[in-house]
Amino acid sequence: QPAVSAFLPVASEPPPKLIVEPPIAHRLAAGAVLIPYRTENFRILPVFGPGALDVSPRAGHLHVTVDDLPWHWADASDDQTVVVVGLPPGPHKILLELALPDHRVLSGQTVTFVVPERTGGHH
Repeated sequence: QPAVSAFLPVASEPPPKLIVEPPIAHRLAAGAVLIPYRTENFRILPVFGPGALDVSPRAGHLHVTVDDLPWHWADASDDQTVVVVGLPPGPHKILLELALPDHRVLSGQTVTFVVPERTGGHH
């Protein structure tokens, strides 16, 4: 009998899932976009490079893209909230993607929202 490995091959795991909530409304009114999210079968860890691909359960990070900009940033913190401040009033969208340590994207979800005009004070 071959010894049973403590780590199952990643192929046998259920697929990673990204669940994204709408931005927190009262923070949006203050001009801060706080997008709560959670992952299933996937851990957000600051691990990068091919050596990190064999971790089980799967680990990786988020790619965050705002308004179809040609660049994104990687969020590897485990606080389960993406924070974006300083967006001008109006409609916006933020794409969150689950990415492996080598930056291959597994799945993504886009959140659309409107930053309200700030009332009172100077613009």
